[in-house]
Order: sequence, then C-alpha cells, then structure tokens
Amino acid sequence: MNIALREPWTQDEFFAWAQTQEMRYEFDGLRPVAITGGNAGHSVIGQNLLTGLQNRLQGSACLPLGPDAGVETVNKTVRYPDALVTRAKFKRTDLTIPGVVIVFEVLSPSSERTDRIEKVLEYAAVSSIRRYVILESASIALTVMERKNSGDPWTKLTVLTQDAILRMPEIGIEIPVMEIYANVAFSDAEGETP
Repeated sequence: MNIALREPWTQDEFFAWAQTQEMRYEFDGLRPVAITGGNAGHSVIGQNLLTGLQNRLQGSACLPLGPDAGVETVNKTVRYPDALVTRAKFKRTDLTIPGVVIVFEVLSPSSERTDRIEKVLEYAAVSSIRRYVILESASIALTVMERKNSGDPWTKLTVLTQDAILRMPEIGIEIPVMEIYANVAFSDAEGETP
C-alpha cells in the first residue's frame, strides 16, 4: 500500500492553521501536536503560580505570561509552557515571546515524557532561558534546572518539596512551594478542592 507522506510543515503554516482550530496545539518542528487538557489540580497549580509571579513582579522589568504565550525553541519548534517570564519587549500580535528567562511546565500524564525529556533539551537550546521549572501535579514537588550563562547546558538540578522556597535570582523573587500548591488536595482523605 502506498501512502502519500506530507512534507513537514513550516512554522508559518502551523501558525496559520493553529489559529483556526478549537483545540490547542504545539509545533514539534514538523507537524502540530495536540495539547491535551490537564485536570482541575493542574489548573489550580498553574493559576497559583501565575498569581505568585504577577504579585511579585508587578512594576518590574519582568513580565509573567500564561499558557497562550509561545516559545520558539530548536528547529522552529513552538512550545506553550504553563507559564514563562520574559524581560523583552514584544508586540501584542507576536506569536512567540522573545527574551524568555524562565519557563514552567505543570506535568500531566499525557505530557510528562515530553516535559521531562524533549523540552529539557529544547529549552536548553534557547540562549535566554536560565531556568526550567517542572511542577508535579500528582504530588508537591518541583524539579528545577538552571544555568548561569546562555548556551551552557543545565548546570544544576534541584528538587524542591513542600517546605522549600523556589528562588529565582534571575528575576529577583522567591515563592514558597506551598503557595504554588495552595488549594490542591492530593488524596481522598484531604477532601475536595474548594
């Protein structure tokens, strides 16, 4: 059986197509990849994180953005992290955000492999990114990768749990881990999230 193979998409083709879709997609450099939804806990963690970033960065040169802000990585790949912080100026109509300093991904079962393996390499290839934070959604834990200089590989890996503080010297703020996980219940014994 002969099957016609489609040529890899360009980033421009992806953006033109994605803007007409009801679902959300990332671009892996070749084709669109659906971004499947997380659960309620995933959403609460993401909102808590963005609120903490916004409250602390108000009036600074840094701007936190949510999951609709794209990051161009290697080979014109476009990722949509759950949150990011940039120091760069950009236009309202830009489809990717320049000057990203920190990216945050909240894990879900469908994205775990991509977030822990592929995006580790992709975000390392973006010279402006100094820190990559992976937030667990099934427990209270963060994996933090950092580097001092652009172009370097990740030079430090730290795991933070509930009593720790997420320190981000690149943007001059700190957030207690428990603040990010406020109102998220991890077992039936803990009850429902309000």
